[in-house]
Amino acid sequence: MKTYPALATCGSGQYFIGISEKATLHYCIRPMRAEDIPQVMEIEREAFPDQWPPPSYRGELKNQLARYFVLIETDMAPEERAAPSPASRGNNRPHSGIGDLFSRALSLFSPKSPETTGEPGGKPRIVGAAGFWLMVDEAHVTTIAIRGTHRRKGLGELLLVHAIDLAIELNAQVVTLEVRVTNTVAQDLYHKYGFNKVGVRKGYYTDNGEDAFIMTTDRTSSGVFKTRFQALKQALSVKLHQDISLASKCEV
Repeated sequence: MKTYPALATCGSGQYFIGISEKATLHYCIRPMRAEDIPQVMEIEREAFPDQWPPPSYRGELKNQLARYFVLIETDMAPEERAAPSPASRGNNRPHSGIGDLFSRALSLFSPKSPETTGEPGGKPRIVGAAGFWLMVDEAHVTTIAIRGTHRRKGLGELLLVHAIDLAIELNAQVVTLEVRVTNTVAQDLYHKYGFNKVGVRKGYYTDNGEDAFIMTTDRTSSGVFKTRFQALKQALSVKLHQDISLASKCEV
């Protein structure tokens, strides 16, 4: 498991979040595609400059055991994507409430264009990536990486939450990963989400021979884990000013 130097952060579900206090930046998560690889490699090189050789994502995308996904910066507000069409409004209109008022207020400050902020050539701008291998009933997180410009914003945590959610949907009973013994910031985040130290891999990191702690969750099907996980997701939603469980199509 590669660990990121600074923390920021379903099946086929995607998350949409608004992270700026002015609600001007939004993000969505979708499965990684072949055309995403150059940007993902750029993020990996920035996050893990001493890692060699780099991962072979072209091969990983063909791996039936692997699940990789990317975090895309977009300028469409999540409630715009999820809003019903005018034809569908009327009797099905939801009741007004605090959440409805918040969504309306958020939309006043959100740009209306559905385009992503973008890279040269019209490609969506990827600001993070993560993934895991699913082996029998265990999800082994292999990477979480965020662009340097987007760290310390809760995005690494969001990717971790998405990984856990997806692992649970795929019937994983535990989620596990490796983390550098010196990376106490990452360890604190993982411990917050129910990961406990269960072992050590000696000399795991090839750049400097550093050991890795093996951290693993309790059974994800347990009532204690579920209750804690849902509470943490709600807290993250508050932190990011958006319901992170809002699922829709990530059309980028």
